[in-house]
Amino acid sequence: MKRVLLSLPSHIMVSLFIGIISIACQPKGSTGKTEIVTQSWMLSPFVKQEELFPLLKTDTTSFYCPVTKSIVKWQETFVFNPAAVVRNNKVYLIFRGEDKIGKHGGTSRLGLAESTDGLHFTKYANPILYPDNDAFLEYEKEGGCEDPRIVETEDGTYILTYTAFNGTLARLCIASSKDLLSWKKHGLAFGKSKANYSNLWSKSGAIVCKRVGDKLIATKINGKYWMYWGETDIFLATSDNLIDWEPVIKEEKRGKILSAYLGNGHYTLQFDSSNYYFKTAISIREKRFDSGLVEPGPPAILTKNGIFFIYNASNSGQRGDSLLVAGEYTVGQAMFDKRDPSAIINRCENYFIRSMGKDEISGQMSNTAFSEALVHFNNQWFLYYVMGEAGIGVAVCTKSID
Repeated sequence: MKRVLLSLPSHIMVSLFIGIISIACQPKGSTGKTEIVTQSWMLSPFVKQEELFPLLKTDTTSFYCPVTKSIVKWQETFVFNPAAVVRNNKVYLIFRGEDKIGKHGGTSRLGLAESTDGLHFTKYANPILYPDNDAFLEYEKEGGCEDPRIVETEDGTYILTYTAFNGTLARLCIASSKDLLSWKKHGLAFGKSKANYSNLWSKSGAIVCKRVGDKLIATKINGKYWMYWGETDIFLATSDNLIDWEPVIKEEKRGKILSAYLGNGHYTLQFDSSNYYFKTAISIREKRFDSGLVEPGPPAILTKNGIFFIYNASNSGQRGDSLLVAGEYTVGQAMFDKRDPSAIINRCENYFIRSMGKDEISGQMSNTAFSEALVHFNNQWFLYYVMGEAGIGVAVCTKSID
């Protein structure tokens, strides 16, 4: 989750700040109290395990970087933005660790941690996915590998979507593994698409799956795998093999996304008049928590009632919820038609998780609740979220969405 400052077609600039996640009421900086009302179809309530925050801590563990040919402390600055998967009766987090090296403040690598209860984790010493002297270095040098989301295939292969960032452009990429330790990079998710999307700002790929026991297995709908992606609106893509993806197009001019680095960790996105007409699954809503932008959360889950989907959203300072901080991120839920992943049948009226206490609204960016990881384990749902784009927390729900 690399925070961005957006310039949309209407030239609305959205300042993005990060904080942390919670279930209720009012963080520092809000102008009032917003009542959180959940609906019967939603997965709730989630109870935050606040006493465990942060689940993983930064440390000075060293790693030899093959690109810089030097020893780096690869997770000394931040440990955040995890994916999660259940394997062999354990929960594994694939987390983003960031060092202090690079033109843009730090290089990100993906590490691994395991837990027998979903609450207490032990980290592996070395990163599992990182910039290397390979065919993908041009996409990952300086920025690194960020923001993973993970699903499993029926044959036990793990498919990871992640963001490759080179300091200028974020690109959605795919990697696969049999054991969570050794990963094969497959490159750009849209690298073989019909149009040339190699220089498209793209990220946050949440693949549709189904729950089989505690496994989240990628599943086809109408003969295709589906993925929600993007961080302005949420768009759609399909695939035959989970490696090569094709954005779903509609005849509505949206514009090619261009990016430019502004410094101090902020970016600008601009749209030109090219022929990128992506079909939108979720768009922003005025006067709501999701008035600034929307972005996929964890993998979507196909249930008997529809496709259950958690998404992240920012609040517009000018057109948003006046009870939220301008640029504040919160987390919402939606349900899509199980036969048509583009058709919303339910969408939450309000966020269900928001940053709260003093431990939740500080970090490298403020006032943000953001999640990329949801697993079913020990007859409960574990939602892993980020606080302040700096630390990882967990919230637990006992309700079923099957």
